[in-house]
Amino acid sequence: MGRRRIMMTLAGAGVAAVAGTALLLSGGQGSQAAGAAPAVPAAGDPLTGQEVTRAGDIASAVSRAHLAAGRVKLLYVERDDGKDAEERRRADAYLYDYATDRLIVRTVDLGQGRVVAESVTQGVQPPPSGAEELRAAELLLADPEYGRGVRESYARAAGRPLRSASDLGLRGLIFTPGQEGGARRCETHRCVRLFVRLPGNTWLDTSRIVVDLSAKQIYTLEW
Repeated sequence: MGRRRIMMTLAGAGVAAVAGTALLLSGGQGSQAAGAAPAVPAAGDPLTGQEVTRAGDIASAVSRAHLAAGRVKLLYVERDDGKDAEERRRADAYLYDYATDRLIVRTVDLGQGRVVAESVTQGVQPPPSGAEELRAAELLLADPEYGRGVRESYARAAGRPLRSASDLGLRGLIFTPGQEGGARRCETHRCVRLFVRLPGNTWLDTSRIVVDLSAKQIYTLEW
C-alpha cells in the first residue's frame, strides 16, 4: 500500500502528470458506448471516485461528532492491498485525531458497506493531506508577523492582494524534530513544514517555519 510504505519517513516529493488518450467512436458504436452501463471494477482495480467518497463516509460515521467539532479529520482514502485484495473491494480510510495525536485506519468492505477492521496508533505520521496543507497556510496567515510578510510578498509577486490561503501554491511535508530548537512538541504533535509558491513561480523562504496542526501554533526553528 503506497502511503503505508512511507508513513515514518518522506524523503522527497514529486508530481507526476498522466496524459489521457481519447478513443473516438463512430456510428452505432458511439451510441452503444454511451448507453452502456459502467463496468464493475475488479478487486485489483483502482478505487473509483464514488468508492472513495463512499468509503470515507462509512469510515467517518462513527466519528461524526468529532469530525464536526474539528477534532478528527479524514486525511485520505486508498485501496486496501491486504491479503483479501484479490477477492474483495476494500478501502483504507486514514483519519487523524488531533486531540490525542492518534492515527486511525479503518478498512471498509465496499461490498458489505461496513468497517471490517480498525487500527489506532501513535507516533505514526502519514504525509499531510491537501486539506491539512491549506489549514497550515491559514494558520500561517493568521500569525501577525508571518501573515503580514506572506501577504506583502504575494502582493508584490501578483500585483494584487491575497484573497485567501487557497490562492497560494502549497506543498507540505511532515516535520520530525531533530537537533532544531523551538519545536519539541512536534515529537508527538502533527507538525508540517510548509512550502509556499507565489505567482511567477517564486518561493517564499519558509525553511525555519513549522506549523503545529495539533496545537494550532507556529514555531520558528533555531539553528
